[in-house]
Amino acid sequence: MALKTYGPMAVDWENRIDFDRLRRERLARAKALLGKSEMGALLCFDMNNVRYITATHIGTWAQDKISRFTLLPQNDEPILWDFGSAARHHQQNCPWLGERSRAGIPLLRGAMSPEMGRAENVARKIKVELEKRGLDKEPLGIDVVEPPILFALEKEGIKVVDGQQLMSDARVIKTEDEISLLNHSAMMVDAAYDELYRSMKPGISENQAVGLVSKVLYDLGSEFVEAVNAISGERCSPH
Repeated sequence: MALKTYGPMAVDWENRIDFDRLRRERLARAKALLGKSEMGALLCFDMNNVRYITATHIGTWAQDKISRFTLLPQNDEPILWDFGSAARHHQQNCPWLGERSRAGIPLLRGAMSPEMGRAENVARKIKVELEKRGLDKEPLGIDVVEPPILFALEKEGIKVVDGQQLMSDARVIKTEDEISLLNHSAMMVDAAYDELYRSMKPGISENQAVGLVSKVLYDLGSEFVEAVNAISGERCSPH
């Protein structure tokens, strides 16, 4: 398949990136691999996996908080738990999710103390959904999890197995729309390098270089910029 070079905007006069298809095909890949696995359901806390399955996003500030989670049962649709305001937003603006968007948060990397009972609350939520579908005796795959939640799930009698490999396998092969988006991202990076090349001169600092690249990418629509690796002087060796 040839790489397509779409413009940076959606238009009514041309088929460009099809986000409905992107959502359908991503979820279908996860469902297909889950169907072939030993797992009765897949529980994801990793924000990238949550987005892949539910096509929801709340901002990169939550990237490392383990603050949202989704359950994908065998032969069923995903359920998402999120901050109350975010859950309401998804209900209003994500028709593919609707009422399966619910309020509920885990431990936020330890921000919630054990006395608050969040780990037990999460485990009970999952147990209820599994029991409704007759899946509570089947292995539950999990991508990443905080130990108190893992222990609470096991206390509920749920067998936990590795679910991260399933999501890695699902994401190995990119859909047509993912390839188009990757191509678009590469174009933005090319633009940032070109601007950096034009601005390079004696005396420019590493901070200025990183700031310039970040600004170009954010101005072009990036939602997350990372790994701008600026190295000069003595730090160039061994790099």
